[in-house]
Amino acid sequence: MAGTLDGAVALVAGATRGAGRGIAVELGAAGATVYVSGRSTRERRSEYDRPETIEDTADLVTAAGGRGVAVPTDHLVGDEVRSLVDRIDREHGRLDVLVNDIWGGENLFAWDAPVWEHDLDAGLRLLRLGVDTHAITSHHALPLLLRQPGGLVVEMTDGTAEYNAGTYRVSFFYDLVKSAVLRMAFGLGHEVGPRGATAVALTPGWLRSEMMLEHFGVREDNWRDALDAVPHFGISETPRFVGRAVVALATDPDASRWNGQSLSSGGLAREYGFTDLDGSRPDAWRYIVEVQDVDGPADATGYR
Repeated sequence: MAGTLDGAVALVAGATRGAGRGIAVELGAAGATVYVSGRSTRERRSEYDRPETIEDTADLVTAAGGRGVAVPTDHLVGDEVRSLVDRIDREHGRLDVLVNDIWGGENLFAWDAPVWEHDLDAGLRLLRLGVDTHAITSHHALPLLLRQPGGLVVEMTDGTAEYNAGTYRVSFFYDLVKSAVLRMAFGLGHEVGPRGATAVALTPGWLRSEMMLEHFGVREDNWRDALDAVPHFGISETPRFVGRAVVALATDPDASRWNGQSLSSGGLAREYGFTDLDGSRPDAWRYIVEVQDVDGPADATGYR
C-alpha cells in the first residue's frame, strides 16, 4: 500500500498508543500526512501516566514513510479541537480521513460491577471520554472533511454491532460507551453519506497494545509466552492490523458500500486481503463466538 495515500491528509484523534498509534503508522506507511492528537506529550502525561506520547507516534509515522504531525489536544475541549482543525485547514485546506479513536478509559471501569456498585464519577467520566470526545471532534472536523467528496470517517469501538447487540460488555458504563460509538457511525453514515463521504464503525480484535503486553508481562517479540496463562490470547493481533484495515478503506474507491456499517479488522482482512505483521489474518470476532464464548479449547487454527 506504499504511496497509495500520497497527498492525503488524515487526523487520528487519540493516537498516543494502541489502535490509534497503529492506524496512524499505517496511514503514514501509505504516504499520508497524519495529524496525531492526544493528551500525553513528552512534557506532560495524561491521567493514564504512561510513557507513550503523541510525539513518538508522529516520529513513527514519519519513519514509516508519511509525515507525522503531533498536536496536543484534549478532545473534551471544543476550542482545542477547533484550533486543531483550523491548523489542518491552514496547512492543507483538506481532510481526507478522520479516525475517532479517543478513549482514555482503561482505568475507569470495573469488570462486572453493576451500575449501583460502580464508582459513579468514574463511570460518568468514562462516558465523557468515550462518547463526548467523538461528538466534539466530529462537530468540528466534518465540515473540513466534507469540503471535497470521498472522505472517510472511522469510529473506533470494541465489538461489532452484531456481537454487542446480544452480549453484555464488561460493565454498564463500558457497554454503553461501546454501543454508543457503534450508533454514532450509523448516524454519521446517514449524515455524511448523501454529502459524498463514508462513515463506519471499526473494531480490532484482541489487541496487543502496549498496555495489554505489559499486563501479561511480555513484549511484542515474545507475546506467545503469555499463552500458557491466557490460551485464547493466541488469536490476538497487533495494532498495525487494524491500521491496515483503515488504509484499505481509505484507498477503496468503492468504500461507500460500507457506509454506516459496523466492521472488524478480521472481516476486512478477508475482504481486502491484507495481513498482520506476521503474515496471518486473525479473525478474532469469529473466534470469540465460535470458540471462546462456548468454552471451546483454545486453538486459533483456521482463525488466523
